[in-house]
Amino acid sequence: MRYLFLLVTVLIACSNGKKYHDVTENAETSIANQAVDSLDTVSEIKLFQKELNAEYADSEKSPLKPEDRKNFNGLDFFPIDTTYRVLAKFVRTPNETPFGMPTSTERMSVEVKYGELHFVLGGKEMKLSIYQSPGLVNIPEFRDYLFLPFTDETNGSETYGGGRYIDFRIPKGDEMILDFNKAYNPYCAYNEKYSCPIPPAENRLDVPIKAGVRKFKKEE
Repeated sequence: MRYLFLLVTVLIACSNGKKYHDVTENAETSIANQAVDSLDTVSEIKLFQKELNAEYADSEKSPLKPEDRKNFNGLDFFPIDTTYRVLAKFVRTPNETPFGMPTSTERMSVEVKYGELHFVLGGKEMKLSIYQSPGLVNIPEFRDYLFLPFTDETNGSETYGGGRYIDFRIPKGDEMILDFNKAYNPYCAYNEKYSCPIPPAENRLDVPIKAGVRKFKKEE
């Protein structure tokens, strides 16, 4: 993925979705018609993985420390599993008040709850809240950007203990594809110079999500 630095907000971003990791001072097709499980879907996920690996290998974009990037051979992903790609009902929640979302540092990340994703995974009905940054709505490239932080039963063992993120763009309709194969780690999972929002309690999934990026393991 190609990233740019938003100097005003000190936020790291990418051309098709901002990444929520601040650097500390110290250091028109309906989604309903899209196939949830297809060869195109697998190719799309593989492209996501390829672009993410390319970013992490790039000295100008990578969150990795120089010593970790030197031996970097790619992120550790769960095997692609399209059962973790679901069609979700998108329920907007207008008139929400901005609030401070705690981060891995003392900084508070100002967010607004934009809506909820209602979906079924493994036969269970689930819900996740999705957020928008007020600091980005006036920037044309990111005015439709949405951010989904979540935690699940793999955190701390198979995945980063602080949870993972998924990026979205605001849909025109009331449905969205929720693909956990595109879940990625906050930058603070790789480097303490970053300050990353902590997923709120309402976005805790009491099931293991074995899709997306695993816990980072340094190469020897």
